[in-house]
Amino acid sequence: MEVKETEIVGCFVLKPKVFKDERGYFFESFNQESFEILTGAKPFFVQDNQSFSTRGVLRGLHYQKGKYAQAKLVRVLDGEVLDVAVDLREGSPSFGKVISHRLSAANNEQLFIPRGCAHGFVTLSDSATFFYKCDNFYNKASEGGVLYNDPTFNIDWLIPDAELIISEKDRELPVFDKAVFH
Repeated sequence: MEVKETEIVGCFVLKPKVFKDERGYFFESFNQESFEILTGAKPFFVQDNQSFSTRGVLRGLHYQKGKYAQAKLVRVLDGEVLDVAVDLREGSPSFGKVISHRLSAANNEQLFIPRGCAHGFVTLSDSATFFYKCDNFYNKASEGGVLYNDPTFNIDWLIPDAELIISEKDRELPVFDKAVFH
């Protein structure tokens, strides 16, 4: 597995070694021991989530606060998304930095997002099945979020704003300087 560091401290792009032949392909999507050796991170995943979205659906930017903060390992099982992470860890050398990366069933890449980061994605293909592992359980009372089009971040979602499909809840998220991170 190849690991590439991003501009966010502790956030990595992971590319598995894919074995292909006339029958199809095989790859190891997660191995705790290899992950720890390659990244230095030691998450213990306790919850898996999966979503299906059509083109233009934007989910995010979400995070969990306090003792319910979550690290995530995300990937796409079918289709393609633009995946985005924002470092919200005050005191982090990458506080306020944004990274975006295309994840697809074709490239088999994954993104590891550490605790304390907001996360979101937009579906670029006709549809996409998105899968992620979390190292902490979801807690509704600990939900947090930042508005997807906050001018502080100037995120290019690669789809015109008029074509985005966003939940009412996500449209009402606060801007960065009004969000509560703890």
